[in-house]
Amino acid sequence: MDTLEAIFTRRSTRKLRKDPVPHGLVEKILEAGRVAPCGGNSQTTHFIVIENQQILEALAGIVCQAFAGMGVKKDTYKSLRKSIIASKRGDYVFHYGAPVLVVTANKTGYGNAMADSACALENMMIAANALDLGSCYINQLHWLTDNDTVRGCMEDLGLTEDEFITGGMILGYPDTADGKPLRDKKDITGNPVTWIS
Repeated sequence: MDTLEAIFTRRSTRKLRKDPVPHGLVEKILEAGRVAPCGGNSQTTHFIVIENQQILEALAGIVCQAFAGMGVKKDTYKSLRKSIIASKRGDYVFHYGAPVLVVTANKTGYGNAMADSACALENMMIAANALDLGSCYINQLHWLTDNDTVRGCMEDLGLTEDEFITGGMILGYPDTADGKPLRDKKDITGNPVTWIS
């Protein structure tokens, strides 16, 4: 698969098999994230890779409880609204039961923290597609980066005091008939382009 095909056919995959992803493939995907562009070549994006299923289950419970305690307002962002409502029902698993969760973090107060992490996550999701793995951007931990319980759990897993959670992604083998990602055509209905020639 060439680079443009890997970009144009990448889709979010939320239904993944429980099968573990070989360490070598996870390392390749992480390297794609680590070589992503970053402001001033700072290289401060921190990657926390969680493959331990007990930790993932415990983290899912902590996140569900945190969202369940939130209120939904008229202007609550659509994805956040869905997370809160599902958490109030008690059946919300923010990482969709994936075998791998990669959490990104960066330095608090660093102006390029979100952009650097987003570039890294996109590189990793494109690499995953090229390697026939499914992935999906996961933003819930970023929304909860200041929640004491979530933060405490993430600090136990390696987040440092001078960092905040910037995003994340899940990774695994797609739960499809052939085990490969769905790569159907994506309709572009937004993202306007203005040309100045």
